[in-house]
Amino acid sequence: MPEDKKAFLGIMFECCRVYSRIYKNKEGTHYVGSCPRCGRRLKVRIGEGGSGNRFFRAR
Repeated sequence: MPEDKKAFLGIMFECCRVYSRIYKNKEGTHYVGSCPRCGRRLKVRIGEGGSGNRFFRAR
């Protein structure tokens, strides 16, 4: 992904049935973010052998 664009995952937060993006942390080790309605935090580890998908559901 080009450096001028921020890497993200698209997340459907099931808690509030709302879509949002979460972005890589500055260390590049996790994607982090929260539900825009209730604030529930989400942290997804970046690692070898992971998924190539860009969109997920958080339950």
